[in-house]
Amino acid sequence: MNPAEIFRMALGSLGANKLRSGLTMFGITVGVFSVIGVMTAVTVLRTSIETGLSFLGSNMFQVAKYPLNGGGPEGRRKYDLRRNITLEQAMRYQQMMEGVATVVCLKTFENNAAVQAVYNGRKTTPSLNFGGSNEHFLAANQYAIDLGRNFTQDDVELARPVVIIGQGILAKLFPSENPLGKPIKVNDRSYVVIGVFAPKGSSFGGNQDDIAMIPITRFMGDFGAERRSVNIATQAPSQALLNQTMDQGVTAMRVVRGLQPENENDFEVYNNDSIIGIIAKVADTIAAGSFIISAIALLAAGIGIMNIMLVSVTERTKEIGIRKSIGARKKNILWQFLIEAVLISLLGGMFGIMLGVAGGNMLAIMMDTAAVIPWLWVAIGLIVCSGIGVNFGFYPAWKAASLDPIEALRFE
Repeated sequence: MNPAEIFRMALGSLGANKLRSGLTMFGITVGVFSVIGVMTAVTVLRTSIETGLSFLGSNMFQVAKYPLNGGGPEGRRKYDLRRNITLEQAMRYQQMMEGVATVVCLKTFENNAAVQAVYNGRKTTPSLNFGGSNEHFLAANQYAIDLGRNFTQDDVELARPVVIIGQGILAKLFPSENPLGKPIKVNDRSYVVIGVFAPKGSSFGGNQDDIAMIPITRFMGDFGAERRSVNIATQAPSQALLNQTMDQGVTAMRVVRGLQPENENDFEVYNNDSIIGIIAKVADTIAAGSFIISAIALLAAGIGIMNIMLVSVTERTKEIGIRKSIGARKKNILWQFLIEAVLISLLGGMFGIMLGVAGGNMLAIMMDTAAVIPWLWVAIGLIVCSGIGVNFGFYPAWKAASLDPIEALRFE
């Protein structure tokens, strides 16, 4: 018997028991789907974050009251007790970093209330990203002006009631007219539109075009400064000087906060690498959990394959005896049953991979980012499925190949 004939007979045997073969494949499919689905989603998340970290800009680091992950549920209270970074402290820091940093952007956002913009009876959804900043917001967050102008230093120093809006607000409030010079209300406060941001699109599942920014001094005056902390984005002159600039920034921040040499920092400093590192840790934890769950599911599926193959050997004992009596060798029988087990495992694995990639990329659709295929994990999945078929199918195949032809022919 040649390999092609053995393969054909194995397929024929699986086709003769479609329901049983399908249910056995389903166990493999579930196990592979869980790990491929999770790893696809994690890959989408990592890709989106690594390509979408535009809010920090290049050669940028941030100084903030809270760490990037908020401190977590257990550590949140520790950071809540910290003093806010006040506008006065932030502006003094900006003065100290003159000549050291290329850009120092001060910014704060409204996070505790729904924000809606209104003009001439038209309204936006009450979910705008609304905050205050200075003239460096564009450079620090990689926005650009599409129409009108940016803030000036005078706008910030004089706390002028002016606003720059995003494309989302432009489309809803000014569908057919020029917005420049028009007064709009944001949370019942009036501001004159002086500029429109260029389209930015979505990032991390959020629309970056639903944004309105006013001078930070005006923001603090209109909405209060008592419970607000200012984030400071600082740009180093070059990537080579980033660490040096960060060290100088930390020193300047300690001075404006009035910290003594023995006091630890009561603020956080982070950059793109910090964000990627945190996301990588979370992704690795999720992947490890998924791998353990999938390993249990695949183990159960492998036992199912062994059980079904043993049943198949029993049902086909007479067939095996007839084949041996007409010249089939032990290795022919062994290969036939082994190929059947591997086919069940591989077909189930392939269905699991397809469903996992499709399911994981649902996150890509939700986040409006490019779909991905985790080729490494696809390859690992196929190898693991082949291994399951071989390891759990070997004993039934060896048992079938070892049957005595005379005893097999007597079997009823």
